[in-house]
Amino acid sequence: MGITNDLERLAELHKSGAISDAEFASAKARALGETPQAASNAVLHWLHALRRSRTDSWLGGVCGGLAPATGLPAWLCRLIFALLILCGGTGLLLYVLMWILVPKDDGVVDYGSGSFRST
Repeated sequence: MGITNDLERLAELHKSGAISDAEFASAKARALGETPQAASNAVLHWLHALRRSRTDSWLGGVCGGLAPATGLPAWLCRLIFALLILCGGTGLLLYVLMWILVPKDDGVVDYGSGSFRST
């Protein structure tokens, strides 16, 4: 009855406001032996929402698309790729791969549901 007691204690702490909703869900998942998949789902959602920019594009739109996805300015993404090019050509390889694999922004990405609709 250890798990039952732990869950009851967690519920009491949650009701009293000692732990937040997220802490309660995480602790409950740990007590039940479940693996929380929120972090992996967030990364997958980010990868599926990643698009090359049509408006902020110098060459292929990779940096223009990375900028809003990462929160960095586009010029900083370009600088990072340029520095990586000087480091053995890694930046060039990465840029070309992203140019090929990341789809171009053809519409509006709905970050809430992960769906993509064309305008």
